[in-house]
Amino acid sequence: MSLKFLSSLFLASCLCACSPSAPETSIDGPVTKQDAGTVNIYSSRHYDTDLALYENFTDQTGIKINRIEAGADALIERIKSEGEFSPADLLITVDAGVLRRAELAGILAPITSDILDTRVPSSFRHPDGLWYGLSKRARVIIYNKNAGKPMVERYEDLADPIHESKICMRSSGNIYNISLLASLIANNGTEAAQEWVKGVVSNFARKPQSNDSGQIEAVASGECQISMVNTYYLARYARSEDAQKKEIFDSLGIIFPNQNGRGTHVNISGGGVTTYAPNRANAIKFLEYLTDKEAQNYFANGNNEYPVITDANMSSAVQTLGTFKEDNLNVSALGKNQAEAVKIFDQEGWR
Repeated sequence: MSLKFLSSLFLASCLCACSPSAPETSIDGPVTKQDAGTVNIYSSRHYDTDLALYENFTDQTGIKINRIEAGADALIERIKSEGEFSPADLLITVDAGVLRRAELAGILAPITSDILDTRVPSSFRHPDGLWYGLSKRARVIIYNKNAGKPMVERYEDLADPIHESKICMRSSGNIYNISLLASLIANNGTEAAQEWVKGVVSNFARKPQSNDSGQIEAVASGECQISMVNTYYLARYARSEDAQKKEIFDSLGIIFPNQNGRGTHVNISGGGVTTYAPNRANAIKFLEYLTDKEAQNYFANGNNEYPVITDANMSSAVQTLGTFKEDNLNVSALGKNQAEAVKIFDQEGWR
């Protein structure tokens, strides 16, 4: 085992130990720059269903995948620290805001791919080819059916005082909420976005806490009446074999916001090739593979996400949520506005 690999593994362990949100780092096979016929993936997607995609790619191409999993921030810091000696070829992560962090860290290099440019809509890829969306998720409003459908058609309506003491939310530190607010800044301006945060905070039924599953269960139990969650969380409950989870799903109403205007906020999982990728061609080939129809079908069905290409299939659970109009804002704007979003959250006391 090379000294470089030992040093790299030690650094990953240190980074993950420093990040409370990062799971244990796992490595499939040696990660070295000298390997031929490989692609080295640093991924913060922690879904077991993705493993079949890796195996299928190797079966189809003969290219071996070496994989490191950790929290996104730990992986970004690791690639920065490794610099030109990094074995990383590809960073895969969730949320356009996180991809923006990688962009600002200078660890992604632009690529040119006619295949990717044809398959991935322009709103779901970086304008300069630094990263491409691989799957989508919508952030929707849910409500307790027994309490009745609230007077909500838009995200903006959540700030109306008629919803006082009715709303549950995740913390302002959650990247999904940061990206949603970033979209409101892009669409409505900073002043309107700040007024929205102030109004929603005034309508909290409890202190922000838990994850999207926690919001689902709080609304179902009646602890609050309204919340926001990503669609793939809802689909997990819809397709669960656990009778209690199915009952929870059946107790919820779902609103796709802003259907009479710009459309519902959509975010992505995405990937970008690293600046010093030793297997650049293979990394591009893997991104292209992830956007073909067969891989997109599995990507979407495996984690109940929406495919990023137009002719792939959705899981039956996702289909039960209904069709909707998407906001066509380029998701790169979510990253560009995230610092301002964090500032507004802090100023208005959304903790």
